[in-house]
Amino acid sequence: MAVTPPEPRPAAVRKADVLAKLTAPVADAWVATATPDGPYLVPLTLAWLRDHIVLATDGASRTAAGLTATGTVRLALGTTRDVVMIDARLVETFPVRDAPPWVADGYADGTDWDPRKIGGSYVYLVLRPERIQAWREENEIKGRTLMRDGVWLG
Repeated sequence: MAVTPPEPRPAAVRKADVLAKLTAPVADAWVATATPDGPYLVPLTLAWLRDHIVLATDGASRTAAGLTATGTVRLALGTTRDVVMIDARLVETFPVRDAPPWVADGYADGTDWDPRKIGGSYVYLVLRPERIQAWREENEIKGRTLMRDGVWLG
């Protein structure tokens, strides 16, 4: 039995849905980076701060190494039938002990943990979204790009 997908969402509704995912109390994403050894994919919690994505991870991890080497990352939020894909660029990296309050406090307030309590070699990675796409079903593939070159469309 074929299931009829819901009507495509207008761009404004998709953007609101994307922002709801990014600002959720605990927003988790699949984070894809690459190194000369190949691609690497990990789940990380993010915070949406000042129109940037902030991740926290061990500075010695393959994720941090790949991201600092290439300056690029792809993130995916949601499910395969309600996906948000984000291509972003690394803007700044801060060791947790040296991060400005807007990053450290903002991350702790927007997620369910505070990397400052772990210490060690953890870093905050501040990312600027360059392209954001969102779709649910095939009927939303057209118009899935909501941000291009860091600017929201429409």
